[in-house]
Amino acid sequence: MKKLYFFISLIFLMPSLITAQTSQPLNLPKDAVVDVSIADAKSGEMLNHEIIIFRSKLNSREYQGLSDSVGKFSIHLPAGDKYEIFILGFNDSTSYNVLDIPALKGNQFYKNPFKVEIQFEAPKSFVLDNCTFESGKANLKPEAFAVLNELVEYLNRKDDEKIEIGGHTDNVGKAEANMILSTNRANTVREYLITKGIAPERVSSKGYGLTEPVAENDSAEGRQMNRRTEVKIL
Repeated sequence: MKKLYFFISLIFLMPSLITAQTSQPLNLPKDAVVDVSIADAKSGEMLNHEIIIFRSKLNSREYQGLSDSVGKFSIHLPAGDKYEIFILGFNDSTSYNVLDIPALKGNQFYKNPFKVEIQFEAPKSFVLDNCTFESGKANLKPEAFAVLNELVEYLNRKDDEKIEIGGHTDNVGKAEANMILSTNRANTVREYLITKGIAPERVSSKGYGLTEPVAENDSAEGRQMNRRTEVKIL
């Protein structure tokens, strides 16, 4: 799958360590609460249904949170570790920064939560790698169903998004025939999503034929890149 590029900025607010004033052992929490918010970098709109992953540097364990209707969630993370932060896109994720939660000693505890404020601009389109068809036809090959099922899961999570399925071809053959083929292939993908429960009004389809290449058509590799199914977020 093509690499996804995001604009991202993170603000970390670290709470002070508090030491309980007692010589008696207390049942104090040895983890930290992290309050996370995520917003669109351009509009400032809070983003819901975004999956944020914190991956431990010590043992690679992952902790996952899902932003709510106002773009926020809270999560408990063990102290004494550093966590790599990922925003999960469609079938991809990109590492952005690291949150350091210092270890606690004795009767120390974190009185207030850590604050992680994320602003990012997600890509507005992505290519469905391995969404392949029979040569010259609009029939899906068996390996295409895995990525289409992942798209179904994505759309179920991002239930407020509408998308366009775009079919693209290389420059082999006549332009008119390529336009028809790309349209039929885009329609096939749309119909598959609908059969899996995605509302028809959320998915449109369009054939672009050979009109929007992303690589030169003078090599087999370039032509393969141009033969693609692309998803645009509307």
